[in-house]
Amino acid sequence: MTAYGPLDEQSDPPLPEIIGASPAMQEIYRLTRRVARSNASVLLLGETGTGKELIAHAIHRLSHRSSGPFIRVNCGALSESLLESELFGHVRGAFTGAVTNRIGRFEAAHTGTIFLDEINSTTLHLQVKLLRVLQEHEFERVGDTQTVRVDTRVVAASNRDLMAEVEAERFREDLYWRLNVVPIVIPPLRMRREDIPPLVAHFLNDYNEANDRYVVHLQPEAMTALQAYHWPGNVRELQNYVERAVVMADGDELTIDLLPGMVTGHQPPRRGQFRGVDMDSLVHEVVQQGVSDAGEAAEDLHGRIVDRVEQELIRQVMDQCNQVRIKAAARLGINRNTLHKKIKDYRLDQEGDR
Repeated sequence: MTAYGPLDEQSDPPLPEIIGASPAMQEIYRLTRRVARSNASVLLLGETGTGKELIAHAIHRLSHRSSGPFIRVNCGALSESLLESELFGHVRGAFTGAVTNRIGRFEAAHTGTIFLDEINSTTLHLQVKLLRVLQEHEFERVGDTQTVRVDTRVVAASNRDLMAEVEAERFREDLYWRLNVVPIVIPPLRMRREDIPPLVAHFLNDYNEANDRYVVHLQPEAMTALQAYHWPGNVRELQNYVERAVVMADGDELTIDLLPGMVTGHQPPRRGQFRGVDMDSLVHEVVQQGVSDAGEAAEDLHGRIVDRVEQELIRQVMDQCNQVRIKAAARLGINRNTLHKKIKDYRLDQEGDR
């Protein structure tokens, strides 16, 4: 039985709130400290849950802009029109519901840092405007002709290979190179397993305090299981499981029975079973299941997996939109004609436009 108390000074992370002393993380710390002293754009690359936002915060705190605002925008959470308004603001009457003038996040981040998470989700139209603000430090609010100038540093993040997105013509090459001044690739947790013990200790401290618990011992078998697991959800998934264990523990020990079956190996994933902690984890499992079911000789994996997921997505969105194709196309973020074609190709027996 091993006790994990508060981390001492010798094991404190080189950057605030970032845990890990592996060689991979040491390189991240070095790059973060160096780039923080500049005004250069930074592109953070890595899987979901690896801690890209923490690195972005650290860059801001260590920079001369630390007294200014730090503004985060999740580019994947909003439609194109809403995201454009969110980033650049709008004037009254610019669109239905725009009853007052509103400044955007770039203005709100003036003299500070804006963190554009999931920038790979932006449309080509928005990418043009982002390129301009990166190069010229100016833009117009939606519905306005007056130019706004800002002094805002951009830190962007992507959980996809942006160069592959460029090659697929889903991301502008000029914007890619403008963002990719200083790239920092954050390794997944499975590539730095030696960081798992201090991360567990850190999360135990946090969740003991938050829940008024005293789980300070860790069963060796539990740690062995944690270090052997492949962590598709990375640090965020580990954090989730430690919090669950602290809440469910009867005593002061985190035992192996408090961990999910997929971590201990006692519960293999079943088809249709959601076992991830976020969208990327779920996608990982869907693809893994589809590839496994198809077998090694299959040569139609795209049709078996991607087309089936897209078909189900369209079906559910159409249901949510009461079969109104114009509304569904807007929600999906695709052209209405494209939606018509996909409905026909997938033989979805839907009603016509209303």
